[in-house]
Amino acid sequence: MVISATVFQQRRALFLERLGAVAAVIPAAPLVTHHADVEHGFRQHSDFWYLTGFDEPGAVALFLPHRSEHPFVLFVEPKDPSAEVWHGFRWGCEGAVTQFGADLAHPRAELAERLAEYLKGAEGIAFRVGRHPSVEPLVLSAWAAQLDRAPRSGQAALGLVAPCPLLHQLRLRKTEDELERLREAARISAEAHELARQVARPGLNERQVQAAIEQHFLAQGARGPAYGSIVAGGDNACVLHYTSNNAPLRDGDLLLIDAGCSLSDYYNGDITRTFPVGGRFSAEQRALYDLVLAAQQAAIACVQPGADAEQVHAAAVRVLVGGLVELGLLQGEVDGLIEQGAYRHLYMHRTGHWLGLDVHDVGAYRLGEHPVPLEPGMVLTVEPGLYVSDRLPVPDGQPAIDARWKGIGIRIEDDVAVTSSGHEVLTAAALKSAEAMER
Repeated sequence: MVISATVFQQRRALFLERLGAVAAVIPAAPLVTHHADVEHGFRQHSDFWYLTGFDEPGAVALFLPHRSEHPFVLFVEPKDPSAEVWHGFRWGCEGAVTQFGADLAHPRAELAERLAEYLKGAEGIAFRVGRHPSVEPLVLSAWAAQLDRAPRSGQAALGLVAPCPLLHQLRLRKTEDELERLREAARISAEAHELARQVARPGLNERQVQAAIEQHFLAQGARGPAYGSIVAGGDNACVLHYTSNNAPLRDGDLLLIDAGCSLSDYYNGDITRTFPVGGRFSAEQRALYDLVLAAQQAAIACVQPGADAEQVHAAAVRVLVGGLVELGLLQGEVDGLIEQGAYRHLYMHRTGHWLGLDVHDVGAYRLGEHPVPLEPGMVLTVEPGLYVSDRLPVPDGQPAIDARWKGIGIRIEDDVAVTSSGHEVLTAAALKSAEAMER
């Protein structure tokens, strides 16, 4: 199942309603140069995709609630057989109308001459300044011309505002169609993690495990990895964003894999699992693994309507700190250690993030002084970890780290949807019990 044209139409209707009498200009992503005249693979801007489903570069969408006869206008690259021979199929202006629901469509080259007229009569202009250098001068010029004419015409857009707050509120709360896509991304990602555990063994290179994971993504119809896959053996796992993935796997080390796929319509999975390369935990590895798993289970239990992401994080931190005190890696009272942040040389990141069209998806975590309460349809990762190395100094008053602990990096991450009665772990098919991690 892919997101239907009707769903995009419904999203546009909601967005237009929330705009009131403000016109919005939402550009697509451009092609980005990789080197010389070679571009990176195209990835559509998530806001543009969310509202249009149009997967070509350089387009611009106008949302015009003040023009009821044509509130949705697309500017796209026109059909051009010579260009399509080199770069592939284009829908063109006709396809933008018949396939993507635009009320009107024009060649992208006509944006400069047509934009001012389309924005005329709007009470404001919603446009994200600083992100779209080819479009921004056109928007500012159209707005400036309105302001120049205002003393005579009595009409001008009153201000330039960001569309992000309105649009990202919509994206934060997933519909059932979106949850189905996230379940599919979770399924493929979980299968890849199960496969990786079967493949990994001492003597392989991290990159060979990465290849097995990403081959599964492609074989299952995904676009590929949702982000740079992390395949980190031993001490490499203590580097949070390690992506070199070029070291040999050694017996006695743990292997941390943080990898998820991105579907054809950009919905993502994001899973982390950690397991012993040689099939058995050492005593120290098992003690820390059990602690991280207990912290994750406590944090997931907090995911329910009315709770918030800060409570999820706090639940994980409390379990981790208490366990580290018992293991002798921290000393002091748990509350005081948490207040002082004395654990952060061992656990230095938050416990999760929103998930959706972006891996680190849009949406506020706080509104002023108040955390955003969790609601059904929100999806977040829950990913506590511990990373024991010499990279960060041990805080004053805390015990030096014995060599037997060093080089152990563990993270366990699942994708969790908030439901009306609690939560759903979308990635439950990726096993994580200590027993399942051994062989």
